[in-house]
Amino acid sequence: MRKTTFLFGLIFSTLSVMSQNSEISSKEMHQEVAWGVIYNSVGTLRAEPRYGSELVTQGLLGMPVKILEKKGGWMSIQTPDRYVGWINGAVREMTKSELEEYLRKPKVIITAFSTQSVTKPKKNSLPVSDLVIGNMLLLKGSKGTYYQVEYPDGREGYLRKSDAKEITNWLKTIEMTGERIVHTAYRFMGTPYLWGGTSSKGLDCSGFTKTVYFLHGVILPRDASQQVNSGRLIDDQGDFSDALPGDLLFFGSKRRDDNSKEKVVHVGIYIGDNRFIHASDYIHINSLDSSDPLYDEFNAKRYLRTKRIIGEVGVSDIETIFDNDFYK
Repeated sequence: MRKTTFLFGLIFSTLSVMSQNSEISSKEMHQEVAWGVIYNSVGTLRAEPRYGSELVTQGLLGMPVKILEKKGGWMSIQTPDRYVGWINGAVREMTKSELEEYLRKPKVIITAFSTQSVTKPKKNSLPVSDLVIGNMLLLKGSKGTYYQVEYPDGREGYLRKSDAKEITNWLKTIEMTGERIVHTAYRFMGTPYLWGGTSSKGLDCSGFTKTVYFLHGVILPRDASQQVNSGRLIDDQGDFSDALPGDLLFFGSKRRDDNSKEKVVHVGIYIGDNRFIHASDYIHINSLDSSDPLYDEFNAKRYLRTKRIIGEVGVSDIETIFDNDFYK
């Protein structure tokens, strides 16, 4: 009887240890699959895991993300600018080693404002998906005037070479000058304002400035209240004599006393001659000069400061894309 009891105890103990090891292994496996890459042209992140929740930001196709939590079909993810939100679908899950392997492969970046990939390298082929400026896809090969590309989720298609550049060539041709920043900003003229938007489908104010700089190889913090802490202070008195094209202008309410705080709620890009381009209703140009027909009295009255990003990359929360930990 004692031997039988001992055997049953031994079996139970062994099964218990096996079960615990299985649970640990399962947890370790779950923790290992903690990364992913966005596979839709634009991935939408919300404040809560439901479609009716506020849109907080977006991620572009090819963007690596960190998976923090899962609820049903929803995932809480963190983007390279350290922003967190909930997304349903749109992310191909990967382990860290799988992501590292993915990041090492050659890619192209979409340079057209918007385009499509197609099923065959010829006109009138069926589309695989829409694509927007800033999307990144794996480069599989070349056929005539088309790139053969692959999506993070395994789909394949063809893309006109005139609509994209190989990443290595793109990095060589980026011009980090105020004139080029403004030129890129002009490409978004008329694009509708979208709260939480960071793509050519729709942009909020800081999504606009962030996207323009991303297209020059730079990752800015997500919100205006975060971007204001980046770069070098040029002015905080309303004197634009030292401002240069490409500088960021910030707007909001100043601190009035010890019981109040400054609130930064808007940002635009300085283009010269006291004018700036920004996302408000749609992307357009306004002026801080009261004699200018484009004068924006509302924002002139809430101007806070001018900050310079050009020449400050690598410091003050300003990273190049491929120096960012998510892209390494």
